[in-house]
Amino acid sequence: MDDFFKPKIMYPNMTKFLPFYYDTRGFYQNDKSFMITGSKIAFLTAFLNSSLFKFCFIDNFPELQGGTRELRKIFFDKIQVLQPDDTTEQHFKQLVDDIQAEYTKEKAIHIDNEIFALYNLTLEEQQTIGFIEIK
Repeated sequence: MDDFFKPKIMYPNMTKFLPFYYDTRGFYQNDKSFMITGSKIAFLTAFLNSSLFKFCFIDNFPELQGGTRELRKIFFDKIQVLQPDDTTEQHFKQLVDDIQAEYTKEKAIHIDNEIFALYNLTLEEQQTIGFIEIK
């Protein structure tokens, strides 16, 4: 029960959109969603919502009828994620808080560009990935 009150990432079991929500307010969830707790989860939220994640890993999640994807833990376990330092985590916390307060495509692209920079992607790699908005 304590995990509900910790900062966490909330996400649905099945979705078309790959939405990951950073919760610091202690929301409860039902059995149709999952949560991730731990350290550096603001950065992880940004990464999971990024075009880099969608480009590289969308095919790792089984597609169901209607174009939805099943987002189970076993599919996440194989994905290696950069471990940010505390300063980077705090920076991404501000970015995530801002975009969750008011989403704009420009904010999402800005976060993508910051993720690209952390992963040292070349301009060509960034252009290949582009901005991915799952509709």
